[in-house]
Amino acid sequence: QVTLVESGGGLVQAGGSLRLSCAASGRTFSLYKMGWFRQAPGKQREFVARIIWNGGSTLYADSVKGRFTISRDNAKNTVVLQMNSLKPEDTAVYYCAASPLAILPTTASGYNYWGQGTQVTVSS
Repeated sequence: QVTLVESGGGLVQAGGSLRLSCAASGRTFSLYKMGWFRQAPGKQREFVARIIWNGGSTLYADSVKGRFTISRDNAKNTVVLQMNSLKPEDTAVYYCAASPLAILPTTASGYNYWGQGTQVTVSS
């Protein structure tokens, strides 16, 4: 079992930055990938970014490419999402997710473990 706890959400003006952290505990040695997803009111949960737990290879949604950066600190069992040049359409609850499998890296069904979510609100 793996437990994920997100932190770092909040309210920011358009063009600003926020840094989200996800602390993993439990059987972290079993993890292959970790990702960030987001869900806006009335919309489906969508993929934001993914990182391979060992190796660091990254993958981004087109909507955040060039603005968001995902990174990991294996010693601290933490994954970070640095969000720059934020836009009002980035407003959503952001979820950290993890999986021991390589399949389905950009879909929610490809992840076994989820955090509780953290709210990000970008004002115009």
